[in-house]
Amino acid sequence: MHDSEIFDKAITWAQRQGLTNIKANHGDFEVPSQFNRPGEDMPVIPDITGFRTGNKNYIEIAEKTDEVQRVVSRWKLLGTMAAMKGGKLYLLAPRGHKAFTEDLVNRYNLSAKIVSI
Repeated sequence: MHDSEIFDKAITWAQRQGLTNIKANHGDFEVPSQFNRPGEDMPVIPDITGFRTGNKNYIEIAEKTDEVQRVVSRWKLLGTMAAMKGGKLYLLAPRGHKAFTEDLVNRYNLSAKIVSI
């Protein structure tokens, strides 16, 4: 789970971008819809979702991890879902995590916009 301060920055960023109907897997917000992948026990729940001009956007807090394949799989799924709904996947990288995030996006050709927070 992510640091509460980072989650608050991410939610503030989403609000500044003009996203509406924001849902977040944090605090008092309504939890976004989950996705169940065949053969996996744990569902994927986006960190934050919101709408802009009727299109659904997914926002993930991108932090360094040793579980690279799990993160890449998660981001691929959310990027695909965002594209299907006319939105985008935003990867919000806190200070010290941007290079890691950029490396994964470039190495695995992920469809995501990286934002420093």
